Amino acid sequence: MITIPYSLCQEGMTLNYSYDPELHCRRSIRLPGYDYAEDGAYFVTVVTHEREMLLGDVVDGEMRLNATGRLVMEAWRWLAFQYPYVELDTHVIMPNHLHGIIVITGRQSMGNETGDSGIAPAPRKPLGRLVGAFKTVTTRQVNLVRSTPGRPLWQRNYYERVIRDEKELSLTREYIVNNPMQWELDAENPVAHP
Repeated sequence: MITIPYSLCQEGMTLNYSYDPELHCRRSIRLPGYDYAEDGAYFVTVVTHEREMLLGDVVDGEMRLNATGRLVMEAWRWLAFQYPYVELDTHVIMPNHLHGIIVITGRQSMGNETGDSGIAPAPRKPLGRLVGAFKTVTTRQVNLVRSTPGRPLWQRNYYERVIRDEKELSLTREYIVNNPMQWELDAENPVAHP
């Protein structure tokens, strides 16, 4: 598939292939000019491909992960082990999506604890590449276990919001923690919102 940058999708523009700019161009939800590798807290939502209910069930307001959901949880935690500048805050896996807070900190890998190895720190991945790494790892693991090579696990994009202060952080944590209890009203619940 060819992706057309939004800036190229202008009224009256002739394209040399059969893609409809109204259908295939997406507006970015990212803040223009913002450095997503910058220290900060980010609220992230990742949704399964076609909103399939693959990760478990909500029973009496509590999320119960199945084997696939447990693989997703392991991969989520892997982010903090793989990248020393990543801390994971509150998160929840729902039947067809994950909500979590990723905190990017000033910590860098220096080659050893004292930082005197002469090895320059590895550049930090921005949020999008961190989410991409998570999606790649989970998709490989789930497809390996289910014997479904090449099958997509996640929707193409993800939702994010920069958390700007302690009040917003507190409200976001509360939203995440309460998500299973609100499943009947959740916009991602295909039974509640067909």
